[in-house]
Amino acid sequence: MKQTLSARRTATASVALQHAPGGPFCLETVELGPLAADEILVRTAGVGVCHTDWTAAAGTVPLPTPFVLGHEGAGTVTAVGAQVSTLAVGDQVVLSFDACRSCPQCTAGHPAYCVLSAALNYTGTRPDGTTTISLKGRPVHGSWFGQSSFATHAVASVRNAVKVPPGPDGLPLDILGPLGCGLLTGAGTVFRVLRPSPGQSIVVFGLGTVGLSAVMAAAVAGCDPLVGVDPNPVRRHLAEALGCTHTLDPAASEDIGWSLAEITGLGADFTVDTVGSGTVVRQALEALRTPGSCATLGLQSLENDITIDQGHLLMGRTLTGVIEGDAEPRVLIPHLIELWHQGRFPFDRLVERFPFQRVEDAVDAARSGKVVKPVLVFD
Repeated sequence: MKQTLSARRTATASVALQHAPGGPFCLETVELGPLAADEILVRTAGVGVCHTDWTAAAGTVPLPTPFVLGHEGAGTVTAVGAQVSTLAVGDQVVLSFDACRSCPQCTAGHPAYCVLSAALNYTGTRPDGTTTISLKGRPVHGSWFGQSSFATHAVASVRNAVKVPPGPDGLPLDILGPLGCGLLTGAGTVFRVLRPSPGQSIVVFGLGTVGLSAVMAAAVAGCDPLVGVDPNPVRRHLAEALGCTHTLDPAASEDIGWSLAEITGLGADFTVDTVGSGTVVRQALEALRTPGSCATLGLQSLENDITIDQGHLLMGRTLTGVIEGDAEPRVLIPHLIELWHQGRFPFDRLVERFPFQRVEDAVDAARSGKVVKPVLVFD
């Protein structure tokens, strides 16, 4: 396909298509476009594989079929819609979640809680019901987080594309995609929601992409002690290299609460739950001092009952849910890249590249925990 395309023309792309929940990813050629006035076409350099992708692929998130997933894309703009003025062909972008940019939540700096979030990110269509993708004249559901970037080319909105400068000093475009979701979520929770001061304590439960990005952000914030909890010894070792002052194996502790109390004294100022199970949410809440704040980020399913002790809340503790780090991607993504340049947010240490053709291997590696952040890359 040509590098530059008219917004009025259709284009083709190779995508990882799913014909049914729980089915295999099928590499197929589909048609894209024509672009709407506020859309862009992006040639994908790399796309992260996120927990939300494989849970949706399994049917946990209801999606119309067939569908294309992928929501941590990064690449180069190859065409723009008629009303796009802030991006041009040749610009490099990271694709994040979509938001309307005009509702009260968006204008207040909280686009993750946009009133149109569901319509823009989870329905598989544009808000008007049309699809950005078709296969032999039949609709294919895309627009997953405003992009569906398990594809050589993705149609995105100008609203969810963040322009990034070329990285001549060692930061390749193909690994920037996870900044749009997983890394944004963990770091944003620390920087935007909890906002610790230097010397305050924090415990992070679960050391996957989101948890380790929270660890790196907490290290930047000067948290001490900074504790990581995970049964995987490789991830605990990596967490220590990324800034944890202590790590714990929950399976090896007779009383995880007591072990954390010994480290934090009266309890932690902040805790972060990236697992989402009832057991871990309780542990994260009980590990707090009075007062203290726990942020829960882990997605198990859309319906996930948990039980907590109200007494922990009455004692001045807070339990809050967070989506996408409550972040403004246009602000936080460039900030995280700058922190990387300073050597303070080395997210590239989490990444392992997989050729796009090995999408099943990448998803298996993420699901099994063998790889923290698989990234599919394109020739």
